[in-house]
Amino acid sequence: MNDTNLTTTTDAAEAAERLIAEFRALPADNDRKREIITELDANAQALPFLVSVVADPGEYDLARVESATVLRLWPPADPALRHEAGRALLSALRDPDEDLVRQYAAMSLAPYTADPVVATVLNTTARADEDPLVRDSARFSIEEAHRLQETGAGGP
Repeated sequence: MNDTNLTTTTDAAEAAERLIAEFRALPADNDRKREIITELDANAQALPFLVSVVADPGEYDLARVESATVLRLWPPADPALRHEAGRALLSALRDPDEDLVRQYAAMSLAPYTADPVVATVLNTTARADEDPLVRDSARFSIEEAHRLQETGAGGP
């Protein structure tokens, strides 16, 4: 790794730490939380934090939605964190009080279907969920998973 990459990685880690600290200091329903998640987009240093936001049913719903979206667009390369992210999205999918979070969780599961549990739950959701928008989001995710597998872009 050259000095430029080290500086970039250090800068990204510092930016993530600063934004995460700001996020945690905000009241539960503050819309700045959603903005912070957007600012963390594509910052690999923030992925474990985003996984925790998605998994937390007490967290601000729009922050959870944004986190699910980022995890769909930038799934973790690390297999253990990728597994954890898929399971966090499944947890969000099962949240009975948050229809919008459930929709985005279902839509974000495509990169995680190598996990048989994720694939099974996603297929069941696409066929039988009581919310038609969640069903449609799961169907979208299944189609996206097939496309990712065909192109080899799905990762591990």
